[in-house]
Amino acid sequence: MPPHDIEPAGEWNDDADFDDHTTWERGPMSDGADDGDRDGYVPSRDEALELMHEYTENENLRKHMYAVEAGMRAYAEKYGADADKWGVTGLLHDFDYEKYPNDERKPDEEHPAHGVEVLRERGVDEDICRAIMAHAPYTGVPADTKMAKTLRAVDDLTGFLVACALVRPNQIMDLEPPSVKKKLKDSSFAAAIDRDHLREACEELGEDYTEHIAFVTEAMRGIADTLELTGQDA
Repeated sequence: MPPHDIEPAGEWNDDADFDDHTTWERGPMSDGADDGDRDGYVPSRDEALELMHEYTENENLRKHMYAVEAGMRAYAEKYGADADKWGVTGLLHDFDYEKYPNDERKPDEEHPAHGVEVLRERGVDEDICRAIMAHAPYTGVPADTKMAKTLRAVDDLTGFLVACALVRPNQIMDLEPPSVKKKLKDSSFAAAIDRDHLREACEELGEDYTEHIAFVTEAMRGIADTLELTGQDA
C-alpha cells in the first residue's frame, strides 16, 4: 500500500521512456508448454506504464510505484528471476489505488481487487495477479511465491525510505541503514507505516533486516533522478 504522509519532492517529470501512444495488446497465451507462467502474458514496461498513467495522476503515487519497481527488479536479479516480470509487478501493484482506494479494506472490491480484475481481463500472468492481491494482507491471498513475498517486503519499505530521504540534505544519496533504523524507532515519524509489518515481511522473505534496508535503498538510488531524491549536491 502507498504511504499517505509523504510530501512531494518536487515537480514530476514523466519517465523519458514512456510513450503516450503505446497501445496495450493482449499478449500471447501459453501454448501448454511448462514455461513457468500460468497465463503466459507479461506486459511490457511501456504497456504497464500506459495503464498506470491512465489510472494514476498523483505524482507521489507514481513515484511510489517506480520505487517499488526498482526494488523488485533488483531482487529479481539477486534471485535469478525474471527482472522484467518482477519489475512490471512492482509498477502495477497500486495502479488502481487512486481511483479505488478501499478505505474499508474490502477483500474483493476496490484496491487491489479491481486492478487485478482489469489485469485478468487482459490476460496478464496469474503469478502477477496473485502477487498484487497478496501485497494487501486484508485480501486474504497468501504471499506463496518468492515474487509475492518480495513485493510485500519492498512495498511499504520504499515509502519509509522516501520519508527518511526527504528530511536529509542529500536525500537518498547518502541514506544508510543506521539512520533508517533510528527513524523506525520514532513512532511519530511516518506514523502511517506499520513497523511490525515491515519487519515481518522481511522475515517472511528470509532476508536480514539491515541488509534488506540497504539493498532497497541502493535500488532506489539507481533511480534517484526519477524519484527527485538526489539532494542538494545534485
